[in-house]
Amino acid sequence: MDKKELIEHAFKAMENAYAPYSNYHVGSCVECDDGRYFYGANIENASYPAGNCGERSAVFAAYSAGYHKDRIKAIAIVTDGNTVGWPCGICRQVLTELLDKETPIYLSNGKEELEVKVSELLPNAFGPEDLQ
Repeated sequence: MDKKELIEHAFKAMENAYAPYSNYHVGSCVECDDGRYFYGANIENASYPAGNCGERSAVFAAYSAGYHKDRIKAIAIVTDGNTVGWPCGICRQVLTELLDKETPIYLSNGKEELEVKVSELLPNAFGPEDLQ
């Protein structure tokens, strides 16, 4: 799948967002090496920390199905915001550990698109090697 199609899949996933508090909807789609896709949307909760971001939802779905960093080719993260939505700090930490450093990340809000690599999200990240 190309970047445009992956972004379209992420916008489809965004339709399932549950964001009654922020009214900020996020969708994500992970593409794996065998052509399988995993979807995520942000899910809020009145107890704010109990919610989950769209990109983490998609990556966790892939991992739950047995697809780990060596099988994930790309991820698209989209929002309905006025600007392209970058992953929050928690998501950057998760993506840094669970995806390969060179995995492309496609960001879009339907008007603007950006492409970055995981390695660009969190310079000097804390990771498993720091726990040795």
